[in-house]
Amino acid sequence: MRSLELKIPPLALVVVLGALMWVTASTAPTLGFTVPAAPILAAGLALAGLVLVIVGVVSFRKMETTISPLHPEAAARLVVSGIYRRTRNPMYLGMLLALLGWGVFLANLLAIVLAAMFVPVMNRLQIGPEERVLAARFGTAFTAYRSTVRRWL
Repeated sequence: MRSLELKIPPLALVVVLGALMWVTASTAPTLGFTVPAAPILAAGLALAGLVLVIVGVVSFRKMETTISPLHPEAAARLVVSGIYRRTRNPMYLGMLLALLGWGVFLANLLAIVLAAMFVPVMNRLQIGPEERVLAARFGTAFTAYRSTVRRWL
């Protein structure tokens, strides 16, 4: 698995998981469920996710640091203000919310499970390696930040 670390763009993973969720929902309709006001709930989750991604990107841009998830070593600054006071990974959290919104829209248990798989895959292939790089690059500043702000929520 180490060979895949920092190699798969998170957005590509979202697209692949989203497609798999659709295929799963289409091929396993018996695992469907009813969600009251599903379109509204799905849209709300997706919109909240999009807002988190945008706020995270804007925060990085304001601090003039890279948003490239494949090259955390290029980070010019450690961003710890704004949304980053609440979660260390608002962009990834936003992507998760969008996937959960898609799962609610599809109203299929396996689709929701696939959306939830985003968390361990991101922890293993993206966030863990990013954190190692940031710890090496920013030392005690990152260690202190990591100890006070949660990875996801």
